[in-house]
Amino acid sequence: MERLRADRLFLRLLLPVVVLGGTYAGLAAIVTRHVPANTTIDGIAIGGMSPTGATATLRRALASRASPPVRLQAPSATVDMDPRTAGLELDPEATLSDLSGFTLNPAKLWLHLLGGHEEGLRTRIDRAKLAAAVAAAARVIDAPVKEGSITFTGGRATLVLSEPGRAVKVPETTDAVASVWPRQRVVPAVMKIVPPKLSVDEINRAAEEFAVPAMSNPVKVAAGGTTFVLQPAQYAPALALAPDGAGRLEPRIDTARLLAAVRVAKPGIERTPSDATVRLAAGRPSVVPAVIGTRFDEAAAGPRFLAALTSRTRTATIPLVPVAPKVSTRVAQGWGVKEKISTYTTHFPVNPPRTNNIKIAVRTLDGTLVPPGGRFSLNAVLGPRTPAKGYQKAPVIYSGRLEQDYGGGVSQVSTTTFNAAFFSGVKIEKHTPHSFYISRYPEGREATLSWPDVDQLWTNDTGFGILVDAFVSGSDLTVSFYGTKTWDIEAVKGPRRNTVQPKTILDGRSGCVPQAPNVGFDVTVMRIFRKNGVQVKSSSFNTHYLPEDSVSCSSPVAR
Repeated sequence: MERLRADRLFLRLLLPVVVLGGTYAGLAAIVTRHVPANTTIDGIAIGGMSPTGATATLRRALASRASPPVRLQAPSATVDMDPRTAGLELDPEATLSDLSGFTLNPAKLWLHLLGGHEEGLRTRIDRAKLAAAVAAAARVIDAPVKEGSITFTGGRATLVLSEPGRAVKVPETTDAVASVWPRQRVVPAVMKIVPPKLSVDEINRAAEEFAVPAMSNPVKVAAGGTTFVLQPAQYAPALALAPDGAGRLEPRIDTARLLAAVRVAKPGIERTPSDATVRLAAGRPSVVPAVIGTRFDEAAAGPRFLAALTSRTRTATIPLVPVAPKVSTRVAQGWGVKEKISTYTTHFPVNPPRTNNIKIAVRTLDGTLVPPGGRFSLNAVLGPRTPAKGYQKAPVIYSGRLEQDYGGGVSQVSTTTFNAAFFSGVKIEKHTPHSFYISRYPEGREATLSWPDVDQLWTNDTGFGILVDAFVSGSDLTVSFYGTKTWDIEAVKGPRRNTVQPKTILDGRSGCVPQAPNVGFDVTVMRIFRKNGVQVKSSSFNTHYLPEDSVSCSSPVAR
């Protein structure tokens, strides 16, 4: 019975609590459906609005605040950043998240009943994008360091003092933008001072101790037993003051430029070495001794000149060092050029332009020295045959026809040289006979020449040097080789074979050159090498000649 009475008492007490709790919950549900009265977000009134209405109101009102650029400002420049590119966004939903929605929290209910207040506007910030945008702006805003210098021009030392730079501190500036956007559109960049590597004091010190004294007066130079003066304007291009890595300027000198100025101011002090060579004297080969040359000592010139610039006497002594020739007298003597080992003469017809070309080529060839094992190229010796060298137009053979071209007649020099090479016993590597036979040359022992690909090449494998002697006497061209005779050479010509008759051509073209007919044929020439009367070896040269057609010209050009 007592238990029954206790249960009834509990129910009587519980019922009011339940009724009161339900009333509280119902009131909470009604009150929290809306934003607290009198609430503003960044000055925008949204009190009493539903969450949906408040969100729409914020979006409309804030649309104009989210799009304007953020201006990053520095003393040197300003840069506008696009908020979207910089990762800056407004977040109305997060801003309203705590201002509506069911809650039994008495404090929040009390806020709804009494009315709201000013709330802060929440944002979404992508810090990586914002930092990247700030770093990009920094490349415009940063003021680079202006390193000072001392330069030497026109005989004067010119000073430029250093100026510190300014650089954006990207992390700190990123924080500054994030903390004030969107309330503040102009944000001062957080800057740092970047000191120069060369201080103003160091530049002034280097000027006082070196630059000004260096340019103050001329320098006396002693070299090769003579003295002369270099003015500051002459040696200034060789001077420099360069940082040493520890913030100190040190004098530097460009020795090549210094010596160039010395050579201009006083030419002829140095002496170019002369190689030993071999020349004919009274018809006999004679060794011309080598001459040792001299040049400025480059290792000593620079340091001594630098020291003179701040010395009391302002005198620099530049020593000379010997320069050995490439070919010493002993080497030239060892070549064994002592006697004539071969000679050949050809006769040329009267043709002034052609004779002119032959004489120019002979002068160029004469005196050529081919050391033991050396390779001879007639094109390399003569070079291109051009009007600038004095060559004239004369007949040449192209595709079986005579034409006019510069250097016509040089093939006679080639043929004469080829025969001298043939009878000297050297190793003949390349030669090209004329396309048709020319009667003034020996059959199968002649060589044409054309720049740059038709060449005469041979290697001096005699074991001794070869001196080429070439001269024109009247209408005769002679080329002789001097060295040490190694072989007795005999030429044996075989009979003509595969004879082909020429055709007759009447040519009315401008520039036509008439031709006399000659048959085409094949021929073989054997070169027999003998030593002490005994045949040691032999080689053969097979030549194919085209027929030389008979050409008559309507407007002939003299052949």
